[in-house]
Amino acid sequence: MKRFTTVAAALATVTLFAATAFASGEDVFKAKCMACHPNGGNIMKKEKTLSGKDLAANKLNTTKALVKYMRNPGPGMTKFDAKALPEKDAKAVAEYILKAFK
Repeated sequence: MKRFTTVAAALATVTLFAATAFASGEDVFKAKCMACHPNGGNIMKKEKTLSGKDLAANKLNTTKALVKYMRNPGPGMTKFDAKALPEKDAKAVAEYILKAFK
């Protein structure tokens, strides 16, 4: 499991350096989040998916709350600071998540 965690973290880190001139929140999500959140799931913490039910249970059901969490998520998730994910893109991703994974 530790090796899997290391590989997942490495994949997420690699995506941090991808260009951020994306067309939509969906594009940003696919480039930076999909490796760990395929189809709105969560490869690290199965109980913390991006479904509306799980987001609400974790008080992450607003754009503002999701962006705040992306900026300082805690153990197991890559931290997306403003340099890695500009505010415009972070908001677009949050809006996409809220619409796509109701």
